Amino acid sequence: MSVAEELPGGTDAALLRQSLDEVRRVIVGQDHMVERLIVALLARGHCLLEGVPGVAKTLAAATLATVVGGTFARIQFTPDLVPSDIVGTRVFHPSNEKFDVELGPVFVNFLLADEINRAPAKVQSALLEVMAERQVTLAGVTHPLPRPFIVLATQNPIESEGVYPLPEVQRDRFLFRVRVPHPTAHEELEILHRMSVTPPVAERVLDPAKLLALQEAAEQVSVHQLVADYVVRLVMSTRAPAEYGLADLAETIEIGVSPRATLGLVSAGRALALLRGRDYLLPDDVRDVAVDVMSHRLMLTFDALADGIDPEQVVKQILHAVPPPLVVWNQNR
Repeated sequence: MSVAEELPGGTDAALLRQSLDEVRRVIVGQDHMVERLIVALLARGHCLLEGVPGVAKTLAAATLATVVGGTFARIQFTPDLVPSDIVGTRVFHPSNEKFDVELGPVFVNFLLADEINRAPAKVQSALLEVMAERQVTLAGVTHPLPRPFIVLATQNPIESEGVYPLPEVQRDRFLFRVRVPHPTAHEELEILHRMSVTPPVAERVLDPAKLLALQEAAEQVSVHQLVADYVVRLVMSTRAPAEYGLADLAETIEIGVSPRATLGLVSAGRALALLRGRDYLLPDDVRDVAVDVMSHRLMLTFDALADGIDPEQVVKQILHAVPPPLVVWNQNR
């Protein structure tokens, strides 16, 4: 029996709901962000949190690591970082006249890359291998990272001094780009009541072995051929919008989303379906994750950027124009 078979769907959903509830004991509001963090974990994807300072991005990432268990490290990115600060380096020891490899802080299960857009190009390129290959090469020797491994990165979109825009190739490595808004007035009052006294502390719910089992269970979620076709149509509509009744977007989109968006829509949709207690993927699951999966992968034209067009609005226009299929699953199968 596989690990995924040992965890029935009901048990999976109950564990995930318990993990969500535990994070929400600490984080007030921001339900969308918290849910996307759990989904990214299940889908083995990295997550980029974008928002102004003080909206609990770092706290949410640290709390999630506490709830899930495993090793955790936070790197505060600054313009003076060098690659060896994050991946490690070789150190010469005079006592034995040998070079030893000192592994960097990326060798953990959960890596919080705080203010990732402050890192210079060499650090970004070093982090690219970490995110894409889940390994580090030092002195010609490859060192695999622990499993599971996920990068939870934060960035401040309004900062302009001492920041470096993330390269397109690195943005493409993030499964999600989640925008984190300010809390509402009701949530602000709840923050005041909850955090002005002794702040709540999250309890551990999972461990790395259970998380790996849940990831395997998410990969076993069934995908109907009609749903797979819908995913492809969503992706292709960003590359040839006129063929899908979106001729007005031809002057807006410079380059459509990459094949990683296709894989990301399916993997994130599967994880969301498992979180919702199902072992099959519905078009609604795909639609719910589409904005967070596709918007940061779209490259808009210069004129569109000058006009202030938001990539998220472009994705929402595509979702409105491309009809989802009607899929009827046999519940007694």
